[in-house]
Amino acid sequence: MNQNTLDLMRQMKFNGMFNAFKLSLESGKSEKLTPDEMVAQLIQSEWDERYNRSIHKKIQNAKFRYKAALEDVYYRKDRNLDKNQIHRFAQCTFIDNFENILITGSTGIGKSYLASALGYQACSLGYRVTYFNAPKLFSKLKMAKADGSYIREVAKIERVDLLILDDFGLQPLDAMNRAAMMEIIEDRHGKGSIIITSQIPVNKWYDIIGEQTVADAILDRIIHEAHRLELKGESLRKKEKIMEELIPQFD
Repeated sequence: MNQNTLDLMRQMKFNGMFNAFKLSLESGKSEKLTPDEMVAQLIQSEWDERYNRSIHKKIQNAKFRYKAALEDVYYRKDRNLDKNQIHRFAQCTFIDNFENILITGSTGIGKSYLASALGYQACSLGYRVTYFNAPKLFSKLKMAKADGSYIREVAKIERVDLLILDDFGLQPLDAMNRAAMMEIIEDRHGKGSIIITSQIPVNKWYDIIGEQTVADAILDRIIHEAHRLELKGESLRKKEKIMEELIPQFD
Protein backbone atom coordinates (compact mmCIF):
# COMPACT_ATOMS: atom_id res chain seq x y z
CA MET A 1 0.00 0.00 0.00
CA ASN A 2 2.84 2.36 0.84
CA GLN A 3 4.45 1.76 -2.56
CA ASN A 4 1.15 2.52 -4.27
CA THR A 5 0.89 5.75 -2.28
CA LEU A 6 4.43 6.72 -3.31
CA ASP A 7 3.62 5.97 -6.94
CA LEU A 8 0.51 8.16 -6.82
CA MET A 9 2.44 11.01 -5.17
CA ARG A 10 5.05 10.87 -7.91
CA GLN A 11 2.41 10.76 -10.67
CA MET A 12 0.66 13.80 -9.19
CA LYS A 13 4.04 15.53 -8.87
CA PHE A 14 3.79 15.88 -5.10
CA ASN A 15 7.57 15.77 -4.91
CA GLY A 16 7.79 17.22 -1.41
CA MET A 17 5.31 14.70 -0.04
CA PHE A 18 6.99 11.88 -1.93
CA ASN A 19 10.43 12.60 -0.50
CA ALA A 20 9.15 13.17 3.04
CA PHE A 21 7.00 10.00 3.07
CA LYS A 22 9.76 7.89 1.53
CA LEU A 23 12.26 9.15 4.11
CA SER A 24 9.82 8.46 6.95
CA LEU A 25 9.29 4.89 5.75
CA GLU A 26 13.01 4.24 5.37
CA SER A 27 13.89 5.71 8.76
CA GLY A 28 10.94 4.13 10.60
CA LYS A 29 9.78 7.53 11.88
CA SER A 30 6.34 7.09 10.33
CA GLU A 31 5.46 4.55 13.02
CA LYS A 32 6.14 7.13 15.76
CA LEU A 33 3.91 9.81 14.25
CA THR A 34 0.20 10.21 14.87
CA PRO A 35 -1.98 10.51 11.74
CA ASP A 36 -2.37 14.27 12.16
CA GLU A 37 1.39 14.68 12.67
CA MET A 38 2.06 12.67 9.53
CA VAL A 39 -0.39 14.75 7.48
CA ALA A 40 1.11 17.98 8.84
CA GLN A 41 4.62 16.82 7.96
CA LEU A 42 3.63 15.82 4.44
CA ILE A 43 1.78 19.08 3.77
CA GLN A 44 4.67 21.17 5.13
CA SER A 45 7.19 19.25 3.01
CA GLU A 46 5.11 19.74 -0.11
CA TRP A 47 4.70 23.47 0.63
CA ASP A 48 8.45 23.87 1.18
CA GLU A 49 9.22 22.03 -2.04
CA ARG A 50 6.88 24.20 -4.12
CA TYR A 51 8.01 27.41 -2.43
CA ASN A 52 11.69 26.66 -3.08
CA ARG A 53 10.93 25.68 -6.65
CA SER A 54 9.05 28.96 -7.14
CA ILE A 55 11.99 30.98 -5.80
CA HIS A 56 14.43 29.09 -8.01
CA LYS A 57 12.27 29.82 -11.05
CA LYS A 58 12.04 33.52 -10.14
CA ILE A 59 15.83 33.72 -9.84
CA GLN A 60 16.25 32.00 -13.20
CA ASN A 61 13.77 34.34 -14.86
CA ALA A 62 15.49 37.40 -13.39
CA LYS A 63 18.75 36.55 -15.24
CA PHE A 64 21.04 38.24 -12.76
CA ARG A 65 24.56 39.22 -13.74
CA TYR A 66 25.95 38.03 -10.40
CA LYS A 67 25.01 35.37 -7.90
CA ALA A 68 24.87 37.77 -4.98
CA ALA A 69 23.83 37.77 -1.33
CA LEU A 70 23.30 40.65 1.07
CA GLU A 71 25.28 38.70 3.70
CA ASP A 72 28.39 39.14 1.54
CA VAL A 73 28.10 42.91 1.06
CA TYR A 74 31.03 44.91 2.51
CA TYR A 75 30.09 47.64 4.98
CA ARG A 76 33.42 49.36 5.57
CA LYS A 77 33.12 53.01 6.58
CA ASP A 78 34.92 54.25 3.48
CA ARG A 79 32.17 52.74 1.28
CA ASN A 80 29.51 55.18 2.57
CA LEU A 81 27.09 52.26 2.96
CA ASP A 82 24.67 52.13 5.88
CA LYS A 83 24.14 48.53 7.02
CA ASN A 84 20.87 49.37 8.78
CA GLN A 85 19.52 50.97 5.61
CA ILE A 86 20.39 47.90 3.55
CA HIS A 87 18.69 45.69 6.13
CA ARG A 88 15.56 47.82 5.76
CA PHE A 89 15.76 47.41 1.98
CA ALA A 90 16.02 43.64 2.56
CA GLN A 91 12.46 43.69 3.88
CA CYS A 92 11.43 44.87 0.38
CA THR A 93 8.87 47.38 1.63
CA PHE A 94 10.31 49.73 -0.98
CA ILE A 95 8.78 47.41 -3.58
CA ASP A 96 5.43 47.40 -1.82
CA ASN A 97 5.56 51.22 -1.81
CA PHE A 98 6.68 51.43 -5.48
CA GLU A 99 9.88 53.25 -4.48
CA ASN A 100 13.14 53.29 -6.43
CA ILE A 101 16.77 52.88 -5.41
CA LEU A 102 19.51 54.77 -7.25
CA ILE A 103 23.04 53.43 -6.72
CA THR A 104 25.93 55.55 -8.02
CA GLY A 105 29.70 55.37 -7.67
CA SER A 106 32.91 54.74 -9.57
CA THR A 107 33.58 51.57 -11.54
CA GLY A 108 34.31 48.41 -9.59
CA ILE A 109 32.87 49.78 -6.35
CA GLY A 110 30.19 47.07 -6.06
CA LYS A 111 27.07 48.78 -7.43
CA SER A 112 26.01 45.87 -9.61
CA TYR A 113 26.64 43.34 -6.86
CA LEU A 114 24.54 45.28 -4.35
CA ALA A 115 21.70 45.71 -6.86
CA SER A 116 21.79 41.98 -7.66
CA ALA A 117 21.87 41.07 -3.95
CA LEU A 118 18.73 43.15 -3.38
CA GLY A 119 17.18 41.44 -6.40
CA TYR A 120 17.98 37.97 -5.02
CA GLN A 121 16.46 38.99 -1.70
CA ALA A 122 13.30 40.17 -3.47
CA CYS A 123 13.03 36.84 -5.30
CA SER A 124 13.38 34.96 -2.00
CA LEU A 125 10.38 36.89 -0.69
CA GLY A 126 8.29 35.99 -3.74
CA TYR A 127 8.63 39.15 -5.85
CA ARG A 128 9.09 38.99 -9.62
CA VAL A 129 12.38 40.58 -10.63
CA THR A 130 14.20 41.14 -13.90
CA TYR A 131 17.76 42.32 -14.39
CA PHE A 132 19.09 44.17 -17.44
CA ASN A 133 22.35 45.75 -18.39
CA ALA A 134 20.97 49.10 -19.59
CA PRO A 135 22.91 49.38 -22.90
CA LYS A 136 22.02 45.77 -23.79
CA LEU A 137 18.37 46.38 -22.94
CA PHE A 138 18.17 49.38 -25.26
CA SER A 139 19.86 47.39 -28.03
CA LYS A 140 17.38 44.55 -27.47
CA LEU A 141 14.43 46.94 -27.65
CA LYS A 142 15.76 48.42 -30.91
CA MET A 143 15.87 44.95 -32.40
CA ALA A 144 12.37 44.31 -31.05
CA LYS A 145 11.15 47.41 -32.86
CA ALA A 146 12.52 45.97 -36.07
CA ASP A 147 11.02 42.48 -35.71
CA GLY A 148 7.66 43.55 -34.26
CA SER A 149 8.13 42.16 -30.75
CA TYR A 150 8.61 45.52 -29.02
CA ILE A 151 5.17 45.70 -27.37
CA ARG A 152 5.56 42.18 -25.99
CA GLU A 153 9.02 42.93 -24.57
CA VAL A 154 7.89 46.15 -22.88
CA ALA A 155 4.82 44.38 -21.47
CA LYS A 156 7.07 41.71 -19.90
CA ILE A 157 9.09 44.43 -18.18
CA GLU A 158 5.94 46.14 -16.95
CA ARG A 159 4.69 42.97 -15.23
CA VAL A 160 7.66 42.50 -12.88
CA ASP A 161 7.65 43.90 -9.35
CA LEU A 162 11.28 45.04 -9.50
CA LEU A 163 13.28 46.12 -12.53
CA ILE A 164 17.06 46.39 -12.19
CA LEU A 165 18.78 48.64 -14.74
CA ASP A 166 22.53 48.18 -14.41
CA ASP A 167 25.24 50.44 -15.88
CA PHE A 168 22.86 53.20 -16.88
CA GLY A 169 24.47 56.19 -18.57
CA LEU A 170 27.51 54.56 -20.15
CA GLN A 171 26.47 56.32 -23.35
CA PRO A 172 23.96 59.09 -24.12
CA LEU A 173 20.48 58.01 -25.21
CA ASP A 174 19.45 58.58 -28.80
CA ALA A 175 15.86 59.42 -29.75
CA MET A 176 14.70 55.78 -29.93
CA ASN A 177 16.31 54.79 -26.63
CA ARG A 178 14.97 57.94 -24.98
CA ALA A 179 11.44 57.05 -26.08
CA ALA A 180 11.87 53.48 -24.82
CA MET A 181 13.16 54.73 -21.48
CA MET A 182 10.22 57.09 -21.15
CA GLU A 183 7.74 54.30 -21.89
CA ILE A 184 9.33 51.92 -19.37
CA ILE A 185 9.42 54.55 -16.63
CA GLU A 186 5.88 55.73 -17.36
CA ASP A 187 4.55 52.14 -17.29
CA ARG A 188 6.19 51.48 -13.92
CA HIS A 189 5.38 54.78 -12.21
CA GLY A 190 3.23 53.99 -9.18
CA LYS A 191 3.07 50.32 -10.20
CA GLY A 192 6.55 48.88 -9.69
CA SER A 193 10.03 49.63 -8.41
CA ILE A 194 13.33 50.20 -10.17
CA ILE A 195 16.92 49.88 -9.02
CA ILE A 196 19.30 51.83 -11.24
CA THR A 197 23.09 51.67 -11.01
CA SER A 198 25.32 54.20 -12.71
CA GLN A 199 28.86 55.55 -12.72
CA ILE A 200 27.36 58.95 -13.51
CA PRO A 201 26.05 61.13 -10.62
CA VAL A 202 22.29 61.60 -10.66
CA ASN A 203 22.61 65.35 -11.28
CA LYS A 204 24.25 64.58 -14.63
CA TRP A 205 21.59 62.19 -15.88
CA TYR A 206 19.89 65.07 -17.70
CA ASP A 207 22.84 65.16 -20.09
CA ILE A 208 22.69 61.38 -20.58
CA ILE A 209 18.98 61.36 -21.39
CA GLY A 210 19.03 64.52 -23.52
CA GLU A 211 16.05 66.60 -24.69
CA GLN A 212 15.15 68.60 -21.60
CA THR A 213 11.39 68.01 -21.63
CA VAL A 214 11.71 64.22 -21.82
CA ALA A 215 14.56 64.22 -19.30
CA ASP A 216 12.44 66.21 -16.86
CA ALA A 217 9.53 63.78 -17.25
CA ILE A 218 11.72 60.69 -16.81
CA LEU A 219 13.73 61.96 -13.85
CA ASP A 220 10.69 63.36 -12.08
CA ARG A 221 9.21 59.84 -12.04
CA ILE A 222 12.51 58.13 -11.13
CA ILE A 223 13.82 60.49 -8.48
CA HIS A 224 10.58 61.31 -6.67
CA GLU A 225 10.79 59.51 -3.30
CA ALA A 226 13.80 57.49 -4.52
CA HIS A 227 16.45 56.23 -2.11
CA ARG A 228 19.96 57.30 -3.16
CA LEU A 229 23.13 55.35 -2.40
CA GLU A 230 26.41 56.96 -3.41
CA LEU A 231 29.12 54.33 -2.93
CA LYS A 232 32.66 55.52 -2.32
CA GLY A 233 36.09 54.06 -1.74
CA GLU A 234 38.52 52.12 -3.88
CA SER A 235 37.56 49.65 -6.58
CA LEU A 236 36.76 46.27 -5.04
CA ARG A 237 37.75 44.56 -8.28
CA LYS A 238 41.14 46.25 -8.11
CA LYS A 239 41.61 45.13 -4.50
CA GLU A 240 40.62 41.55 -5.36
CA LYS A 241 43.14 41.50 -8.21
CA ILE A 242 45.92 42.73 -5.90
CA MET A 243 45.04 40.03 -3.34
CA GLU A 244 45.06 37.34 -6.03
CA GLU A 245 48.55 38.46 -7.05
CA LEU A 246 49.80 38.50 -3.45
CA ILE A 247 48.34 35.20 -2.24
CA PRO A 248 50.67 32.91 -4.31
CA GLN A 249 53.65 34.55 -2.54
CA PHE A 250 52.42 33.14 0.78
CA ASP A 251 51.46 29.64 -0.40
